[in-house]
Amino acid sequence: MRASPAIAALQAALAAEQGAVYGYGVVGARLSGASQAVAQQYWTAHRQACDALTAMITARGATPVAALAYYDLPFPVTSAASARQLAVQLEDGVTAAYLGAVATGDASLRTFGARAMQTSAAQAAHWRGSTVAFPGLPAQ
Repeated sequence: MRASPAIAALQAALAAEQGAVYGYGVVGARLSGASQAVAQQYWTAHRQACDALTAMITARGATPVAALAYYDLPFPVTSAASARQLAVQLEDGVTAAYLGAVATGDASLRTFGARAMQTSAAQAAHWRGSTVAFPGLPAQ
């Protein structure tokens, strides 16, 4: 049976959030001081988002996608600089995943997705040091 667009969007957001939780474990291991504290704060926020998404999916009668045991990283994280680059990619991925929720016909889900995109886009901007014009969309 094919999932509804709302369930599919929530599952995609959950998968991205789960990947971010994993990735922030790697990010935090390469940072120290204030940067590590921010990474821990964002890791906690992504865990809380996983819990919220799991509840939303369950409330809609579906089974939440399970987190993977291991996630392939896009590049080796060997320094604070590469950890920050990974954090940007994680947040950009989460932002893009929430686009699916924004595109649904459910007004409350669109609002939820837009707010979640704002959060992850702001977190990406923290690590990037700047914002991008259309967070979640590929650069032209």
